[in-house]
Amino acid sequence: MRLVRLNLLVLRCADIDATRQFYECLGISFIEHAHPGGPVHYAHQDGRFVLELYPAGEAGPDCAGVGVGVEDLGAAATRLTDAGFQPGPIAERPWGTTFVVRDADGRRVEVQAQD
Repeated sequence: MRLVRLNLLVLRCADIDATRQFYECLGISFIEHAHPGGPVHYAHQDGRFVLELYPAGEAGPDCAGVGVGVEDLGAAATRLTDAGFQPGPIAERPWGTTFVVRDADGRRVEVQAQD
């Protein structure tokens, strides 16, 4: 079986600036971007993977779950708390050390320590 690699994730956001701020607390940087005829949005590119934050429009935000790896869980939790988010406790799980937090649109985001 051929391995498939995810190369794009688009999140529809009620307030893309608030959602951008949330993900910036996790160390993800964005540039403002627009495709011809499309809305202004934010894009982050890491190698061949792209994360885009789009305005939700009338349909409202999506409810995707997201997982993010960071080098320093404690620092990420502190930045999120300082920005007004409420990360849960850091816990040891079978898949690694993590905490869970909700982004500006209420999506469940699991933040995991990178090795």
